[in-house]
Amino acid sequence: FGAQIYEGGISEVTLEFRGKAREIDTKPVTIAAIKGLLTPILLETVNFVNAPIIAKERGIEVKETTSEDALDFHNMLVLRIRANGKETKICGTLYGKTEPRIIKVDNFPVEIVPEGTMLFIYNNDKPGVIGNIGSLLGKNNINIARMHFGRETAGGMAISVVNVDSDVEDRIVEELSKLPNIISVKVIKL
Repeated sequence: FGAQIYEGGISEVTLEFRGKAREIDTKPVTIAAIKGLLTPILLETVNFVNAPIIAKERGIEVKETTSEDALDFHNMLVLRIRANGKETKICGTLYGKTEPRIIKVDNFPVEIVPEGTMLFIYNNDKPGVIGNIGSLLGKNNINIARMHFGRETAGGMAISVVNVDSDVEDRIVEELSKLPNIISVKVIKL
């Protein structure tokens, strides 16, 4: 997920293990995160053995921190990706023992189920945005499985994350990008 929403070359990755998550062996999780970030952007094979080596060769600094503070959750993992001087922050947790959720992207509180094909849309928080997105997808016979919306303040910037049941063609992404109050659209495949 993280590798598909940031822009540019990664210079630093920080994983923050919070709450009960700080009590686990963090190394396998960190390696899995590095592998997950590098796999979609590299032509070479990235695996659990070579991921840390590739990150080091590419000058990517990898850090781990721990904290008791997990907000209102028992555990939380915060992934910070620094690329081109800009930072993207993704916070995740588990509901129960097996249901992962992305609960925050940058400063936007959300509740994203990370699975399948998703549309990641930055938009202005204005009336009609969600309806326009749904109408355009419906017109193109794309079923919405889930839709998540997060905003910092009313009327400000927001994100809409739409889980869909099928692939989304480039022309549909372009049409979505041209809708009023849409800032950017990315397709994310997990």
